[in-house]
Formats: sequence, C-alpha cells, structure tokens
Amino acid sequence: MSIFEKIIARQIPARIVAETDEWIAFHDIQPQAPVHVLVVPKKVITRIGEAEDSDALLLGALLLGAKQVARSLGLLDSGFRVVLNHGRDGGETVPHLHVHVLGGRPLGWPPG
Repeated sequence: MSIFEKIIARQIPARIVAETDEWIAFHDIQPQAPVHVLVVPKKVITRIGEAEDSDALLLGALLLGAKQVARSLGLLDSGFRVVLNHGRDGGETVPHLHVHVLGGRPLGWPPG
C-alpha cells in the first residue's frame, strides 16, 4: 500500500485541501514552491503511462480538481503550474498517479 493509499484511508494524517468521491488533494510534505498540493485519484493508477482509455473521465476530473485547488488557494490570477511525473527520470517518487499543483512564486522554465 502506497503512502497515498494510506492517506486516502486516513491511516496517516495529511493537510487535506479538498476531496471528492474520485480524488483527494493535500499539501506535499516536501514542497517545491510556497504552494505545493497533490491531487491524487482514489483509484490506484500507477502512473500516467499506465492509464487506460476507461480512465479518461477520472483524468479530466483530476485536472478540474487542480483548477479547484488553485482557485481555493488564490492562484488563479497569479498563475500556477500543473505537473505529472512518470518514471524515475521523470521525477516519480510514489508509484500512484498524482497531479502536482505548484504556485505562490514565479516558476522558471525549463523546470528541473
């Protein structure tokens, strides 16, 4: 069971920002920006490259969840970044698909 599954099951605490039947959003414990929230599907999909066509509605719900989180944290006007990591070279550290919402400061390009 991944750390995200334990957070979803309320086995370990998290600073939850928002939640629906499909996903949960909480602050990252190792933030890379002043605002760094993860939007995590409750259905386990290991990584974006393993999502199926049948996951299309859930994937859309995750992006709309990222927008909801950004709005609730006051990032819509100033801007924010949405990131999905896939695999070791992509920066993936937890094998459970999740969307990073980063903001609260100017974010440089290219990243990493």
